[in-house]
Amino acid sequence: MAHEEDLHDSAVAEGGSVSTETAPVHDHHEPARNSESLDDEDNTLRPSFIRRVTEALDADDQETVYNLVEPLHPADVADLFELIGPDYRAPLARAINDLLGSEVIAELNDYVRDDLVEELDPDEVAELAGDMETDDAVALIQDLDEEDQQAVLAEMEPEDRAAIESALAYPEDSAGRMMSRDVIAVPEHLTVGDLIDFLREDQDLATEFWEVFIVDHKHHPVGTCALSWILRTPRSIALTDVMKRDQTLIPVTMDQEEVALRFQKYALISAAVVDESGRLVGQITVDDVVHIIQEEASEDILRLSGAGDGDINEPIHLTVRTRLSWLVVNLGTAIIASSVVGMFQGAIAKLALLAVLMPIVSGMGGNAGTQTLAVVVRAIATNQLTSSNTVRMIFRELRIAMANGLSLGVLIGTGTWLLFQNPLLGGVIGAAMVINNLVAGLAGILVPVSLDRLKVDPAVSSAVFVTMATDVMGFFSFLGLAVLSGLA
Repeated sequence: MAHEEDLHDSAVAEGGSVSTETAPVHDHHEPARNSESLDDEDNTLRPSFIRRVTEALDADDQETVYNLVEPLHPADVADLFELIGPDYRAPLARAINDLLGSEVIAELNDYVRDDLVEELDPDEVAELAGDMETDDAVALIQDLDEEDQQAVLAEMEPEDRAAIESALAYPEDSAGRMMSRDVIAVPEHLTVGDLIDFLREDQDLATEFWEVFIVDHKHHPVGTCALSWILRTPRSIALTDVMKRDQTLIPVTMDQEEVALRFQKYALISAAVVDESGRLVGQITVDDVVHIIQEEASEDILRLSGAGDGDINEPIHLTVRTRLSWLVVNLGTAIIASSVVGMFQGAIAKLALLAVLMPIVSGMGGNAGTQTLAVVVRAIATNQLTSSNTVRMIFRELRIAMANGLSLGVLIGTGTWLLFQNPLLGGVIGAAMVINNLVAGLAGILVPVSLDRLKVDPAVSSAVFVTMATDVMGFFSFLGLAVLSGLA
């Protein structure tokens, strides 16, 4: 990061080497797009290509392996490591040696990356981390054991080590962990010409950036200048006359999910990260946020089902432990629901049709509750649902539940009447459908909102409670109405 005291009189600014970066990037990426290794329709590696790589590894033909992998984009090399069997990963890493660079490591799945890192010596890991952006290096090192972390950090250059140690001091999943310190910061007294001259002369600047941050004498960000403005503005104009003063600042301790929401809400390309005193300490760019959005969305979806990380590369024992714990919880809620059915054994014995039809009521209620739950959890995650509009949201979902319940009730009631020639049975199941849909809508919003108020992630526990509510109320309303109506 360029600090004010490091900058000259004539030009104190960073980040103009974009044009020199662009051409090599295209040259580097293009072979992968045209390679026979890729399926053009879904942009994935072809099975035939993977088979050729594994056959060459089986034959210990490292030269063929290298020649096959060399044209691939780093992201496709990372995909290759994930697609081949675990036993092939270490031999592949040895075969492609210098192709296994920081760009590949940064793209790897977490579990696959951990397996590969275990095969490397601390000095090799340190060399890879030194070539990475700070946020990618932190992601590589933070999952290591404490002993391995210290061994890797000891092998790094002092400047790189200090940056990573500083990032590791921030909370996990915070802006401080994910930010890049390769930020372009310049003092506010410069002109556009000063800035352009410095960008052309200084060779130690960030290689990729979209805007230059303007800072005051305390290194507090006071504005930003997009590269397009700099290129189209006369040299004599002061930066303070063209910079954008209104900017979105990211506190260093902000959770990454909130960071992603700010980027989405304000359509940001990059944003400055500030410490507790308001000093500029780094930046976050949209490419980092895309990964966060995907990660958080996948995490919420998988938590709703109790499937854990849902990563096919996750060790089997971890997957079993995560899924089994939630299945045990579901077993408990199923027992509660079955106990409700047990209360009406006599009614079911008198009219066996009740046992045939009651799963329809509970099942449809469960589906309706899941729909509401998915909408509410997403609304909470994206800050669409807050304390100011919760009541309105509750009444909205109740109206939806009533409309759906009445529609389904009429359908199932009419169908039951015609099928079994029993109008009372049709009326009972129709009424039960309306009741259970109302319960589903109410539970689908109240459960996640209540958990969120209690500081419990609503994506983790909500589904269990909503399903239990719809099962219990579905059985109770249908069987209870059957008894009250004299049907059984």
